[in-house]
Amino acid sequence: MARFAAKIEYDGTSYVGYQVQPNGWTIQAAIEEALVKMAKLPKGEHIPTSSSGRTDSGVHALGQVIHFDYPAPIKADNIRRAMNSLLDPSIRFLEVVDVNDDFHARYSATAKQYIYRVDTQQYPDPFKRLYSLHHPYRYDLEKMSRALESVVGEHDFTSFCSTKTDKENKVRHIYEADITEDKENSELQFRFYGNGFLYNMIRILVGTSLQIGNGLKPENELQRLLEVKNRKEAGPTAPPQGLYLQFVEYKNNPFRNK
Repeated sequence: MARFAAKIEYDGTSYVGYQVQPNGWTIQAAIEEALVKMAKLPKGEHIPTSSSGRTDSGVHALGQVIHFDYPAPIKADNIRRAMNSLLDPSIRFLEVVDVNDDFHARYSATAKQYIYRVDTQQYPDPFKRLYSLHHPYRYDLEKMSRALESVVGEHDFTSFCSTKTDKENKVRHIYEADITEDKENSELQFRFYGNGFLYNMIRILVGTSLQIGNGLKPENELQRLLEVKNRKEAGPTAPPQGLYLQFVEYKNNPFRNK
């Protein structure tokens, strides 16, 4: 058995999330089905995969990382080509590399970066509707930028975590958090870079930040919410289609295109 790591991207629109679940088609299920076809395994056989983390229904990835153990000798680039021929075009294998048996897509990861896109046009762009949040309201970019500074560092993010989470420890370290404006394309882009993220954490941070930007909440609201540790007091959970897992970082990054 040889272990491989793969960097993949996908459009999550038509999937109920990354992880296999009984209520619909998932990214993981599609990949594992294609691996079995490629390996020409007997019916009922399975090649399990592990990812750097789950993404929810409708969430996209530009640089998700997975690993799997393949049951036959094969070159890494042949896996990439074969998988891209077997998978739906909504999922692409960008790079496949040989890794040591101690590499784990999730537990070896040291950091991740997510972005969240917001369409600020008066009317929703039909070509962005599945890939961004439409937010036609006024916003104060500088106020949101200053507010996001308060979440940088190590904090308890209980206020920004879904009550459905199974994580008891809600302390995470955010290394960078900012927002940029693309006036030409009428778009805002939030960016969060940290050692880990809780269930719906980024989407709640975005939903609350937008309330700060349009004056519904004060500039110090994110700081206050970190202190009160109460999800009920935070803003809404922004919808999934604006969220992208941009990249996953490793101490000894196995990929050429980091």
